[in-house]
Amino acid sequence: MAAERLQRLLARAGYGSRRASEELIVEGRVTVNGTVAVLGDRADPAEDEVRVDDLAVNLDPNVRYYALHKPAGVVTTMRDPQGRRDMRTYLPEGPRVFPVGRLDRDTEGLILLTNDGVLANGLTHPRFGVEKEYLAEVDGVPTSKHVGLLRRGVELEDRPARAKNARVAGRAGERGAIRLVMTEGRKREVRRLLGAIGLPVVRLVRVRVGPVRLGDLAPGEHRELTHDEVVALRSVVDG
Repeated sequence: MAAERLQRLLARAGYGSRRASEELIVEGRVTVNGTVAVLGDRADPAEDEVRVDDLAVNLDPNVRYYALHKPAGVVTTMRDPQGRRDMRTYLPEGPRVFPVGRLDRDTEGLILLTNDGVLANGLTHPRFGVEKEYLAEVDGVPTSKHVGLLRRGVELEDRPARAKNARVAGRAGERGAIRLVMTEGRKREVRRLLGAIGLPVVRLVRVRVGPVRLGDLAPGEHRELTHDEVVALRSVVDG
């Protein structure tokens, strides 16, 4: 792949217009292979490492980033040997992308899709502790005592689990809702954790991954991530 003007590469990677990208270069915020760039510099997307504010820039013109609201009843795989509904129906057109991590079949909510393997690996690596926020409708009335148990941790059959944060989100009759933030991704961890404190899950929705929120996406819908969201995700795993 031939070298191209740096501002053109940055603009294509989502850093605004070419003029905005030129300003980043003039401000000394861009490096190429560790050297501060100047206007007129070129870079080869296949060979050179470009960083903005010390965060790596993916220069692949085919790279894509999406947020998807996975419906309940869908397995987070490309093809399910048991014939259950899988992710293929919900993938956007264009360059092929893949889910970042998994959600249980019965859990709905935010799944990130990308073909940026470096970012995907970082977001799923345990050492980065990327936050995942859930809204759980439970059978039972959640109290401050339940919240305390979630924050302190509960012994499960494999090993202890705890929420980084938790709060009561509502109560209605014999049911309620809890918001909780987790940093692990163990199998059915949220459901097992809530079940262990006597609040079996009726419905579970993941509403946030790191800095990206589900927002008003309906089940089955997707949207492209904004440039700011992509930069924020990179900062989580590069910081």
